[in-house]
Amino acid sequence: MKALLRRRRLLLNGALALLIVVGVGVAYLSLHDDAGASSPGRIVRVSRGTIVSSVSASGSVASAKSRDLSFGTSGTVDSIKVQVGDKVKKGQLLATLDDTSAQDNLKSAKAALSAAEAGDTSTPSGYSSYVQAKASYDSALRALDGTELNAPFSGTVIAVNGSVGGSSSGSSSSSSSSSSSSGSSGGGGGGGGGASSSTSSSSTSSSGSGFITIADTSKLDVKGEFTESDVSKIKKSQQASVTFDAMQGTRATGKVTAIDQTSTTSNNVVQYGVTVSLTDPPSGLRIGATATVQITTASAQNVLYVPTAAVRTAGGRGTVTVMSGGKQVTKVVETGIQGDQGTEIKSGLNEGDQVLVASSGGTTGGNGFPTGRFPGTGGIGGAGGGVRGGARG
Repeated sequence: MKALLRRRRLLLNGALALLIVVGVGVAYLSLHDDAGASSPGRIVRVSRGTIVSSVSASGSVASAKSRDLSFGTSGTVDSIKVQVGDKVKKGQLLATLDDTSAQDNLKSAKAALSAAEAGDTSTPSGYSSYVQAKASYDSALRALDGTELNAPFSGTVIAVNGSVGGSSSGSSSSSSSSSSSSGSSGGGGGGGGGASSSTSSSSTSSSGSGFITIADTSKLDVKGEFTESDVSKIKKSQQASVTFDAMQGTRATGKVTAIDQTSTTSNNVVQYGVTVSLTDPPSGLRIGATATVQITTASAQNVLYVPTAAVRTAGGRGTVTVMSGGKQVTKVVETGIQGDQGTEIKSGLNEGDQVLVASSGGTTGGNGFPTGRFPGTGGIGGAGGGVRGGARG
């Protein structure tokens, strides 16, 4: 009796094991059919929407209009009437040199001119003396004017490179920048009030080669360094979006206004500078702030698109794997813009079609699963005893 019960128990266990094996095999075959006969992946539908292609780079904020100012003559600095961050108006006095010597020279030149004018200018020698005296007077007048430094336009002081009591070599003209002034240390795009009436005895040297540098902080640029492959897609007037490291959550818009024609090389990477003018600079944005520029190079609205990973290109022809009736069908497609959201499909697919996006990881066997076995088994039933789907048409 005990032997009979033992035999029945063994038969029942065997039947249950067979049912489990068959059920697992059916489940595998079903999964195998859905994934197709080649590499597995996820299935997505062809969608319709907007495709945007863009390139990005890091850069820094600069003023679109800045100028390095220098005295028109050399001398000892007598006063500095502004500090870094001060707002100034056009024509405002910024700094002066000791003009004692210039005043004396002007008086002497004026006296010599008066004497020449009183002489006989009708003779060649008399006229020559007058011309020389007039030139000396004009030169002395320019030298006196050169002891004062005035703002050529309204803006913000971003650098003061000198101190009271120090010397200034002077310059015959001021250097200016229309688009790419560097940022300043300590200079603030929005800092400071009106021009200070007190004398500044010293200042930190920052950007620019002049004695004082001013910039129009209402017109700001961001210059980003783009790789040569990205810059080939950039054109003037393209729209851009700019974010700032120091102003989280703040975004500004702009457009491309300049593209450098010469490159720079850093760590064997060739880059070109691209200037983006901000159309809506956020309040408090400072010159020199680190920014990230994203330039829209192409866009298309109301178009069909699929994930870029779903498109394979060979020999200049694009193909997509479509799931149809449980089988994989390769279709030739015409592609358009490859954007951040996916790749535009101009022809070859319809909205709602199911396409296969191949998995990027793992080594798969011919049946679409790693090592050609059902996952999680060592070959059910031992060597050679696994349940396999085989190739399916």
